[in-house]
Amino acid sequence: MENKTLTLYELNRLVHEVVEEELPHTYWVEAELSEAREVRGHCYMELVQYDVMSQLSGSTGRTPIARASAKCWQNRWSQIRPRFEQVTGQPLHAGMKVLLSVSANFHEAYGFSWIVSDIDPTYTIGDMARKRQEIIRTLHEEGIFDLQRELTLSPFARRIAVISSENAAGYGDFCNQLADNEYGFSFVTQLFPAIMQGEQVEESIIKALERVYSLSPSPSPKGEGDWEWDAVVIIRGGGATADLSGFDTLALAENVAQFPLPVITGIGHERDESIIDMVSHTRVKTPTAAAAYLIDNLATTLSAIEDLQARAVNSVKDRISAAMAQLSLFSSQLPSLAKYCIQRKRHRLELLAQRTLSLDPTQLLRRGYSITLKDGHIVRDASMLQPGDEIETILENGKIQSIIK
Repeated sequence: MENKTLTLYELNRLVHEVVEEELPHTYWVEAELSEAREVRGHCYMELVQYDVMSQLSGSTGRTPIARASAKCWQNRWSQIRPRFEQVTGQPLHAGMKVLLSVSANFHEAYGFSWIVSDIDPTYTIGDMARKRQEIIRTLHEEGIFDLQRELTLSPFARRIAVISSENAAGYGDFCNQLADNEYGFSFVTQLFPAIMQGEQVEESIIKALERVYSLSPSPSPKGEGDWEWDAVVIIRGGGATADLSGFDTLALAENVAQFPLPVITGIGHERDESIIDMVSHTRVKTPTAAAAYLIDNLATTLSAIEDLQARAVNSVKDRISAAMAQLSLFSSQLPSLAKYCIQRKRHRLELLAQRTLSLDPTQLLRRGYSITLKDGHIVRDASMLQPGDEIETILENGKIQSIIK
């Protein structure tokens, strides 16, 4: 055999026989999917294993130490897929850890691959839960897990930036709910389109958040700013087997947690919260619930304003009533007060009249006194007179003209 020249088919046939002879069993293997696609009912997978140290560090430049192709034929895939998606809530996708039951296969024309006969969904769930806990722990260690809940949604929030798929029914439901609210509130919305399912969810939503941020004026160094929007809403429709893994990534959670405006999530599923649900300002179940939340926020504000208005009106009414009562009291007491004042004034006038009368010179003349005048002026001192001066003495009855000698 060493000196014989083989055709490629003969060589591959030899490999085929060796594989069948040396690897006759099925094996359970742990691996990560670098690719998973369905073609004509068959599932084709690319398996990879990364260096342990690069996995622990979370480095984006992880080093693969093993690769392999795997196939699940239609007859088995049609049975495996529904059960796997029902248990995990997700389809197979790149980045997912899986536990596969495989057997070796080498085809002369197509080369080597592992044939998948079963997939254990509980292993994947365990790995997903582990990754979620690692991300949550990292967010807590970074001190950003609760940042959104420290923000306050404006009581007048009506300018809403919406991140959603443009053609999604959930987006239409959200807009219709806002437009048809029973209070007649007017909302201003703008769509920032994003991919809401599949492997591009993380990158797409992060870019949408960056666009929302870029359209607002730059905040002050203290974090304050005249923002274009009052809140951001991230919404998508539901689905029992929809791919929600894109909402459970560290990078997306970090962007949502640190976004400077309140982020409301309505991812549209009844399962456990996604990680961006956990770090958002408010999590609701559906797009319509997100709209209802915003409407209720304005309705609460309106109710508070109406209550304050009613209290202000009642306070004014109470003040007017008290003033009217006081005025009525004054009106009833006015005649008595006027009479009392008149009596006091009259008594004062009588006293003044008596004092005036007592000062009347005629009263003194009647008592026997006289008044001496010189040149029309009262003489109070004899030294004021000189010999030859003419004086006039006024008596009670008559006057006397005299000359000083």
